[in-house]
Amino acid sequence: MALDALKTRRRSDYKFELEYRTRWSDNDMYSHLNNSVYYFLFDSIVNTYLIRHCALDPPTSPHIGLVVHSHCDYLAPIGFPAVVDLALRVNKLGKSSVTYEIAVFERGHDDARAVGEFVHVFVDRNSRKPGLQGMADNLKDGLNKLMVERAKL
Repeated sequence: MALDALKTRRRSDYKFELEYRTRWSDNDMYSHLNNSVYYFLFDSIVNTYLIRHCALDPPTSPHIGLVVHSHCDYLAPIGFPAVVDLALRVNKLGKSSVTYEIAVFERGHDDARAVGEFVHVFVDRNSRKPGLQGMADNLKDGLNKLMVERAKL
């Protein structure tokens, strides 16, 4: 995704949000959120959505999502004590894979402070291979609700 396009992202471009209150330990020595915290936040919003809206139960579901790609574009710093809103959408939905886009907004600001991508491939828990039918219907149905139109990518 072109950086210029990511810089124009607004909350209204996303279909699911989750609040996060930063902690003192989230800061690095430069007094802003450590890069690793952003990946923790990405994982948190994706898995919250999967559990709440796709009937995924990580300890028992027959299929699990493996992260095969992730990246983050940092657009502006955030530091403790801040409240951030994580925003989630799906840019691409395949037979067994999904490409999420996650934005991090600081409370009170409409411009994204960071925008990342996170790709899951859903596989059989035991074999670690995609199923012949792809991901389960409950997953696909829930993820379809987050899909954005191709023109809005």
